[in-house]
Amino acid sequence: MPRAKKTKAKAKKPKAKPKKKPKAKAKAKPKKAKEPKPIGTITHFFPNISVAVVELNSTMKQGDKIRIAGHGKEFVQTVKSMQIEHEQVKTAKKGQSIGMKVDEPVKEKDLVFKA
Repeated sequence: MPRAKKTKAKAKKPKAKPKKKPKAKAKAKPKKAKEPKPIGTITHFFPNISVAVVELNSTMKQGDKIRIAGHGKEFVQTVKSMQIEHEQVKTAKKGQSIGMKVDEPVKEKDLVFKA
């Protein structure tokens, strides 16, 4: 019977682990300016008298500067007159619907912000 050759088992050398490259620090992304919460939403517009009906999310006073934005248009104006149920008011609270004279035409779902 032929003899089996004895082979020497070579000791396996541990493989050197590749050096990890230090991770590049993430570049600081410029923070977007947070869009302020709207104080109201336009629910209706009367073009013949240029009056908008605004459903308020917070209080608004006569004399406040507001910004109306939406549908690709944006403008700033001062609140000159507000009415609730045909009565002139100086302050309106959250949850109320007011009629307000606007300087430019607006559309439903336009947002009203404090400027």
